[in-house]
Amino acid sequence: MTDRRALLRGVAGLGLGVGARTPATGSAGPSSDWQAAPATSAVAAFKISIPQAQITDLKQRLARTRWPDAELANDWSEGTRLSNLQALVEHWRTRYDWRRAETRINSWPQFRTQIDGLGIHFIHARSRHATALPLLLTHGWPGSIVEFLETLGPLTEPTEFGGRAEDAFHVIVPSLPGFGFSDKPRESGWDLSRTARAWGELMSRLGYSRWVAQGGDWGGGVTIELGQQKPAGLVGIHLNFALVIPQSLPGEGLSLDEERAWRAYLAWINDGSGYARIMATRPQSVGYGLADSPAGQAAWIYEKLQAWSDNTGVPESVLTPDEMLDNISLYWFTNSATSSARYYRANATRGFYAGRVELPVGVSVFPREIFRAPRSWVEQNYPNLIHFSELPRGGHFAAFEQPQLFVDEIRTCFRKLRAG
Repeated sequence: MTDRRALLRGVAGLGLGVGARTPATGSAGPSSDWQAAPATSAVAAFKISIPQAQITDLKQRLARTRWPDAELANDWSEGTRLSNLQALVEHWRTRYDWRRAETRINSWPQFRTQIDGLGIHFIHARSRHATALPLLLTHGWPGSIVEFLETLGPLTEPTEFGGRAEDAFHVIVPSLPGFGFSDKPRESGWDLSRTARAWGELMSRLGYSRWVAQGGDWGGGVTIELGQQKPAGLVGIHLNFALVIPQSLPGEGLSLDEERAWRAYLAWINDGSGYARIMATRPQSVGYGLADSPAGQAAWIYEKLQAWSDNTGVPESVLTPDEMLDNISLYWFTNSATSSARYYRANATRGFYAGRVELPVGVSVFPREIFRAPRSWVEQNYPNLIHFSELPRGGHFAAFEQPQLFVDEIRTCFRKLRAG
């Protein structure tokens, strides 16, 4: 793992950006939000630079955490277990190094540009291979651009990672509105459809006339919207979270896979959807606690990493503490708990059925996904299905948990769209 990451960082400089990088404008003190210079229609180079005062403030807040009573259950059924969270927070306070994460992200070219009145942050990692296919990757909640970092090297420079030059991609990874280093919307309406329109404009602004898109979680919803909107140049999409749960089911005649998917969906509705309901109805209320308490912010995300990843009981069996804290820290330093929760409110009427896509579609089903999309439902909704695969391991955070499997799926899927 260490050697692979060192190689990844080594090829990061091969990404070609637009213009020189400039430091971000940070706030003067730890009580203020992180802020970037206002974005314009220009594609402006960007670099993360969190003020040291905010890092110091984080450590002080962690040291003063007021802990609740321990859970009564001997598992995670009541939520994040106290002992597990205390260990993660202690690691965050005493051993975790944000500057390492900052340097890692900054090794990739980043930019901000204003689209539809909002400053959008994105990584733009260009391949040195002339035949590279532009690929737009979209994260979800509680994810971020961090999910994709380990895939950027293999995707952009496959020959450095045992792949073939003809599998190269130029990779664009935007931060969703209200997430990370993108602006926080100051008006309602930034839903999946509006985000997809912004992504289409982004790809046009970058000069790409033929490209593909990929997503999971909310990123899957945005990617499906892209497939339905068909912006100029989009030739196909790939999903690791296919939103194909029917709005109604026949009384009988379900296959075993269909029944399994339906039962998993009902289990999520009955026992796993509370977080979504809270954020969709009261994002402001939930944000107060998460914006003030880094331990609370960690608990809110850590529980989902445990519940949705393919682990052996604790998320540390698939993700390291530093990997999880890179993502959690991004939420903390950008104070985006509330603004990211509002994405649920903006899409409150959306369910797990997102409709048909006529463009070519690839689907990868990971075994510990919230529900495993049956091929029959996938084919009903995506008549131009060019790739379908059921993977041996991995969960909801596919690129984060299993970067090599994720890269292999992307390569295999989009080989069919390389020509033309």
